[in-house]
Amino acid sequence: MNPTTKNLLKIDSSYNRDMLMRDVIAGLTIVVLLVPQAMAYAMLAGLPPVMGLYASTIPLIIYALFASSKHLAVGPTAITSLLVFSGVSAFAEAETSQYIAIALVLALMVGMIQLLMGVFKLGFIVQYISGAVINAYTSAAAFIIGLSQLGHLLGIELENHLQLHHLMYDVITSFGDLNVITAAIGMGSIISLILVKKYMPRIPSALFIVVVTIAVVFAFGFEAEGVDIVGAVPSGLPELGVPEITFDTVQMLIPTAFLVALMGFMESLAIGKTIADRENYTLDANQELKSLGLANMSSAFVQAYPVNASLSRSAINHQAGAVSQVASLVTAAFIILTLLFFTSYFYYLPQAALAAIIMVAISKLVDFRTLKYLWKVKRTDGINWLVTFFVTLFLGIQWGFFLGALFSFAIIINRSTKPNIVELGLLGQEGNFYDRNRFPEAKTFENTVIARVDASLHFANISMLKNAVNKMINDRQDVKFMVIDLAGVNDIDVGSIKVLKEMVESLAADRGITLYFTNMKGPVRDVVERAESEDGTIHSSMYRTIEQALEAHGVSERQ
Repeated sequence: MNPTTKNLLKIDSSYNRDMLMRDVIAGLTIVVLLVPQAMAYAMLAGLPPVMGLYASTIPLIIYALFASSKHLAVGPTAITSLLVFSGVSAFAEAETSQYIAIALVLALMVGMIQLLMGVFKLGFIVQYISGAVINAYTSAAAFIIGLSQLGHLLGIELENHLQLHHLMYDVITSFGDLNVITAAIGMGSIISLILVKKYMPRIPSALFIVVVTIAVVFAFGFEAEGVDIVGAVPSGLPELGVPEITFDTVQMLIPTAFLVALMGFMESLAIGKTIADRENYTLDANQELKSLGLANMSSAFVQAYPVNASLSRSAINHQAGAVSQVASLVTAAFIILTLLFFTSYFYYLPQAALAAIIMVAISKLVDFRTLKYLWKVKRTDGINWLVTFFVTLFLGIQWGFFLGALFSFAIIINRSTKPNIVELGLLGQEGNFYDRNRFPEAKTFENTVIARVDASLHFANISMLKNAVNKMINDRQDVKFMVIDLAGVNDIDVGSIKVLKEMVESLAADRGITLYFTNMKGPVRDVVERAESEDGTIHSSMYRTIEQALEAHGVSERQ
């Protein structure tokens, strides 16, 4: 490899023949998985199966050249395929030329969004999406994917619905029309996939099913019995072309494009960080955005659709010994060979087999264990999971993500407006102060109340602190000194500083109580000092520790 290629692939001088062989083996391993999955996921996206193979060529090469991850295996994935179908099927019928044209524009838009996010270093945005939302959304989407494939699996006609109740209604009302042979192939494929994976793990189960079902359909002439097959798959490389872009198309795809861009990036980042941590290298989130963006933009010009890193294929790529993105180049090269020489062999591939591959692959994404854990540990996170899950099931996958994220933001805002404020007492010989609600035996001081606030202070929660202080004082009739420990305050706004100043002045004037502040962190103290450049009311009431505040005013006798 020349120096430029080595630099692009993050390969240094230590890269040797042994590493190259490991990458080749890993790349070939992914090919075996990717060929059937790519065709199946393209079908899920409402596109011709060959477009899944197209999406596994140039986009993989582009990603490999610019990625910071050494192990991510990019290509068609189930969730992205479902999102594409959800967004595009609202404007065109699946597999039509209009549908394909819109999907190409979507790929370009997704790529541009990701590229711009990377250029402007917006990778941090995904940190604001709750893990509960992502898990619930993925679980519900996987559930919808499974139900949507029952049409292909059983040989029945289903409408293009992506809501649970509509899908269930269609399945029930169409069940009498099921094709027995198709259903037998579909159910047999599911059972075989599970058994092969369990008892013969060295055999690539998806490829095994593809080969066997093609042979069965061809040998017994099941095409004439109404079994839907893939049919003629175009051979050769995709034609290069510019997507037909119109203002109306761009406008109607904006919500879907943002959703695909974010979900694709989050899925890629999650598995990428996990592997990078295990291999002790740094994953650059913004560089990943750029790489995915360029890959998706290239999809639009090679008759493909949006791609992102596959959790399962990336994990297998890592386990197979990949050490660099050379493995992805190997994968792309063999997919290109498949397109050039082997597409004719897929003619008799039954769609029921592809549906079975999808259903088995996504079954692992339905995760109720996380709900159980969230409900046990933090009930509000569990509620957030349930809201996202059921909204996704019954209102649709786009509403599910956005409303789930909105609900999680509402929870964060609600928590920030209700800071934890507790009364402290002295406990044990070590001289530390503890929450008296948790340690009732903690000692208090005569004429003195000590409180601690565990949250940044801002205009939306400062009144809670003021009310809590007044309540603590009213509960004790002898209060002359009030100490507020600010060790848990990381930030403060101008409005809160004004209220604290008013509290100092009003408690002294109206009730004869002196108010002190302790353990104020440097950044908070800096803001306070800038705000009090003239009078210094709060600054004069500050002490470094609770003990210093008590000693300075002769408070030492314990009750």
